[in-house]
Amino acid sequence: MGIQAAKMALGLGAEITIFDINPHCLEYLDDIFGGRVTTLMSNYTNIAETVEKAHMVIGAVLVPGAKAPRLVTLEMVKKMISGAVIVDVAVDQGGCVEETKPTTYEHPTYTIHGVTFYCVANIPGAVARTSTFALTNATFPYVYKLANLGAPNAFKEDLALARGANLYHGEVSHQEVAISLNLKYTPLNKLISN
Repeated sequence: MGIQAAKMALGLGAEITIFDINPHCLEYLDDIFGGRVTTLMSNYTNIAETVEKAHMVIGAVLVPGAKAPRLVTLEMVKKMISGAVIVDVAVDQGGCVEETKPTTYEHPTYTIHGVTFYCVANIPGAVARTSTFALTNATFPYVYKLANLGAPNAFKEDLALARGANLYHGEVSHQEVAISLNLKYTPLNKLISN
């Protein structure tokens, strides 16, 4: 989602800064954007300095199965340019900006300290048909594998599928999900070996 937002903004002539915690990801982004975007390690200082000067912040943080970390604080928002906009795409996982709360298409925005927040939950729902085709195309290979191999064998053969398993036989098999819901975690490999 973040890369797509950067491509669109770059196409509109915006100056783009992308943050990540993975230096290899930042190298990849430098490569695909040909140096036309600024890439920075995601840390408090880099985020604070960049947010203060930004006209728009798009929070596209995703920690699979877990709540999004709050990376942009209210103190940072207070220092933003009046009229700036924050789009918190991570709102479905609690948001990555302090004071984020889900909004709707009927009432999509609210303002704090002169900064407009757009935090519509389930943004792909605005293009339901297209997003359904995209989701179906992305998930069908996994469903096919599960149907043909059975869950234990499919998990052993496909690490990406195994990483996506949240529950197996009534047990929480995804550590971040267990932590966020305060439930007992049992590793998937232990569950499928029983």
